[in-house]
Amino acid sequence: MLRAVRNGAGWIGAHPLVRRGRDLELMHRATGFATLALVTLAPLLIVVAAADPLGRGGFAAWLADGMGASGKSAQNLTGIISPPPDVVGTTSVWGGIALAVFGVALGGGVQNGYERIWEVPPGPWHRVWRQATWLVMLTGYLYQEVQTRSALAGPPRIALSSATGVLFFWWGQRFLLGGQVRWRRLFPGAVATMAGLVGLRGFSSLFFTPLIVDNAISYGTVGIVLVVESWLIGVGFVVFGGSMLGRWISEHHLHRHEDDRR
Repeated sequence: MLRAVRNGAGWIGAHPLVRRGRDLELMHRATGFATLALVTLAPLLIVVAAADPLGRGGFAAWLADGMGASGKSAQNLTGIISPPPDVVGTTSVWGGIALAVFGVALGGGVQNGYERIWEVPPGPWHRVWRQATWLVMLTGYLYQEVQTRSALAGPPRIALSSATGVLFFWWGQRFLLGGQVRWRRLFPGAVATMAGLVGLRGFSSLFFTPLIVDNAISYGTVGIVLVVESWLIGVGFVVFGGSMLGRWISEHHLHRHEDDRR
């Protein structure tokens, strides 16, 4: 049976994919993504959520929805992420600029990961505007997810969320890579990333949601933050792993299909 598994892996070309993931240090990058997201991006999103003119729960609602949390688990998350209404008034202009600058570091980490995956030359330092633009688009994408959550339900919301997610990750790879990789080669990675996030949401609803309640009772706020950090590691693994899987599909299947047609 083990020999059959190895032969099957060799037939689909999975060995290069596993080796590339090991060379990329995929888990290490996922951990770095989670740390940057929690330290640099989360404070910025909390401030934006406090300034939400529609007042529909802000990014706390998105986080609960992304993790598949409901009931008591969602209430615990909302209690941590949602700030008091006067947080915008007490946040200075320079503090807001500092939050935005620190948030750009997450875009830099994602850009570096994409460059390593596709083996393209790194962009010069003055291309930091790409990282800032990606951060703005990420914020808009997450905000759109919050609004569709309250406006739509069922298959229409699933279809819209999947389409916008694929478009964002498709555009994000192309934009952060500076157009060095063709759109056609990046599309499988966008689809794989979105599919992975859907699977992560299902996994989170089964395992992370009960942990939020248990950790809130046993460890308080720190326990909830640890669960969120673990979930963010999964998100980072999907973001980089989806792009890596997309390149593997592009090289080992799409190109093979084109060769067969020729």
